[in-house]
Amino acid sequence: MDIGKKIRNMREDLDYTQEQMASLIPMNQSNYSKIERNVQDPSMFQLKRIAEILSIDLNELFELKDMPSTYSEDLIFARKIKRLYSETYENK
Repeated sequence: MDIGKKIRNMREDLDYTQEQMASLIPMNQSNYSKIERNVQDPSMFQLKRIAEILSIDLNELFELKDMPSTYSEDLIFARKIKRLYSETYENK
């Protein structure tokens, strides 16, 4: 499952609307919708806020064990995000 679908499913499980999520991040609803549709990549700040709002660890969004072993775009994106997250937040 792609990241946008995971975020959407978790949001829906919590009965949040896209408008509510966007206001909590904060960002506009149109751009938030693009994240869920995988049209726009979220920034590190946005990813961190999404994880906080959904009460999950970012690792839950980027489970590599469920992804194919080939170097798909999702796998490459997930590895970049994990590296950026580590460099940005875990070394402080």
